[in-house]
Amino acid sequence: MARSAQLKKPKMRRIVGGVDTHGDTHHAAVVLLNGTRVADAEFSATAEGYVRLLAWLRSFGRLHAVGVEGTGAYGAGLARHLIGQGVRVVEVNRPDRRQRRSKGKSDPLDAYSAAEAVLSGRACATPKLGTGIVEAIRALHTTRAGAVKARTAAINELRALLITAPADLRDRMRGLTAAALVATCARLRPTGDTADPQVAVRAALRSLARRHQALTAEITDLDAQLRPLVARACPPLLALHGVGYETAAQLLVTAGDNPDRIGSEAAFAALCGVAPIPASSGKTSRHRLSRGGDRQANRALHMIACTRLATCPKTRAYRDRRAREQLSTKDILRCLKRYLAREVYKALTSTNTEQNEIPAAA
Repeated sequence: MARSAQLKKPKMRRIVGGVDTHGDTHHAAVVLLNGTRVADAEFSATAEGYVRLLAWLRSFGRLHAVGVEGTGAYGAGLARHLIGQGVRVVEVNRPDRRQRRSKGKSDPLDAYSAAEAVLSGRACATPKLGTGIVEAIRALHTTRAGAVKARTAAINELRALLITAPADLRDRMRGLTAAALVATCARLRPTGDTADPQVAVRAALRSLARRHQALTAEITDLDAQLRPLVARACPPLLALHGVGYETAAQLLVTAGDNPDRIGSEAAFAALCGVAPIPASSGKTSRHRLSRGGDRQANRALHMIACTRLATCPKTRAYRDRRAREQLSTKDILRCLKRYLAREVYKALTSTNTEQNEIPAAA
């Protein structure tokens, strides 16, 4: 343990805790409700360390709440332990750079800052529980996203390598679709000395093609595991027009196992980065898209909007009507995505499967 102020405490004194989280250790601090700093200490980031940290916090009085940095990363395990013990946990963002420049940076200072953020009300967000089906979806969906990214990189590398490949090989592969190209390259049989560029290129093409096939098989396997989980987690979400399993999985991950922690559809829109931000000046009156929020959730809503514009006549009629009102394409998409955030929020927080598909107004 680091330094600790040994103060005799009244038995019923109320306190607030703060924790600065790291991969191997967590630094905790105690602050009274009147803002007085009491003590700080360091604990290991293990199950035993979580028990000791909570016991240490409670040794100073009645624990009102604990502010934890990084509840979705290094602090996830601690947050789950505290919630399981009935402690109110508040998610705390790390101090901004301006504050760090003016007040300095250290683990004790960050821990005290986390506690004081809870005490002042600057931090009030409820963290994701991470103990239900959505956490299982998150693990599989994250792995799938990585496999998709790696597969895209593999086919791009294969095509780039073909640009400088021997002419006879390029002519043989010319005009093939991606699937046919991968299948053809996977069947190559390079023979001879790999010091020969032609032999080496054939070996490289075969390796990339087989990597692509392995990743495709991995993605197919992950999809087979994800689909029943997503359908079980929130059937009303899948019932929405334009929502597929991949986009539904991302939106579920963004909301977490406890979507009721998001107080309103406006808060969910801000979380997804689709809350309109005023951008007016002089005679120009307009809004723009937010640059913040969960960008993957923003992408999911964008894909749903594009799907509806391509397949839903009423959504296309809405687009045409707003276009006649001199709205740009970006502004129309902003309106659609803001509406979709409202619709998705209702699906996430309700068991009612009857959902309105078409926006009457944004």
